[in-house]
Amino acid sequence: MTGMLTLAAAIGIGRFAFTPILPMMQKDAGLSLAAAGWLASANYIGYFIGALSAIWIRTRSAAIVRASLVTIALLTAAMGASHQPLAWLMLRALAGIASAWVLVFGSAWVLQRLAEMGSHRLGGVVFAGVGLGIALAGGLCLVFLQLAWSSDSTWIAMGAVALLFTVTSWPGFASAGAGAPAASGAATEAPLRSTEHMHLIGSYGCFGFGYIIPATFLPAMARDVISDPGIFGWAWPIFGAAAVISALAAGWLSSRLTYRALWIAAHFILAFGVAVPVAWAGMGGIMLSALCVGSTFMVATMAGMQEARRVAPNNAAGLMAAMTAAFAIGQILGPILVSVVSGNPRGMDLALIAAAAALTLGALVLMWQEK
Repeated sequence: MTGMLTLAAAIGIGRFAFTPILPMMQKDAGLSLAAAGWLASANYIGYFIGALSAIWIRTRSAAIVRASLVTIALLTAAMGASHQPLAWLMLRALAGIASAWVLVFGSAWVLQRLAEMGSHRLGGVVFAGVGLGIALAGGLCLVFLQLAWSSDSTWIAMGAVALLFTVTSWPGFASAGAGAPAASGAATEAPLRSTEHMHLIGSYGCFGFGYIIPATFLPAMARDVISDPGIFGWAWPIFGAAAVISALAAGWLSSRLTYRALWIAAHFILAFGVAVPVAWAGMGGIMLSALCVGSTFMVATMAGMQEARRVAPNNAAGLMAAMTAAFAIGQILGPILVSVVSGNPRGMDLALIAAAAALTLGALVLMWQEK
């Protein structure tokens, strides 16, 4: 439960609350799609900095996770207290740094604890927390849209929810010790130089680039099709609910399939889901995309992290941090691509096609390297 609530606050809300609030910001502040892309990229640049710095940080897991969670809650609420684009960029970047620290240090510690207890199959429950946060944020935004709340009020409410999750998960990290990815001597004996390590890092980078475009812009795409918030507002709650269910199911599937096989399958389904709105314009295609992407992106995340533990048992957290950094680079490039092509009438379609191609490439690399 600790890991689940931690990821719900840090990732589900801290990183992804921007997605369902984006249509509100477009209406309230006249935020353009290009500006939204730069805001999203600022968050992912911060995520990259956080993931990269996690490789060298030496501190107790409890200290950095708790401090990061409080920071995320405050930064999220602060988005509603400012109306300056530069301030928004800084707030989203700082939230990205804190989110990466929570994912690297928090999930590494929780997965290690589950492995020690012989309950590693419960990893799906931990990563279901991301979907829980997404579904809750999407559901609340759906209600707030109906109540005609402003984006400012919504950001403050999301910060309060993140703080509630933080307080609830706080006691769970009481026994967490040092959590630096390379804190042990074993880490220096197992440097991340093998071809397989590089392939995992590259594939995870493709994953970050491929999924982030729909994960950032689906509600905005839905709003372009149908202006009724009672309809387009459902895209994100469906995305989050699919993420919860699939992450829980992944624990059961992992007893029948390898984590590598799960990761590969997730990439192919993701690629299909990302490309669907290109071939099927309208809410039908967007909702199918929400189901496909929502039901697989956390499976790919969990499978990738567990595969890192298998491939680099003496430096799992180091490989996880390197993979997360590559993932963050992909996430930075995705929204930037949308910003660059936003002036083209078919710009979003071009970005989605590029994302689907990257996901397919990542799957093929994993298949080629599979042992």
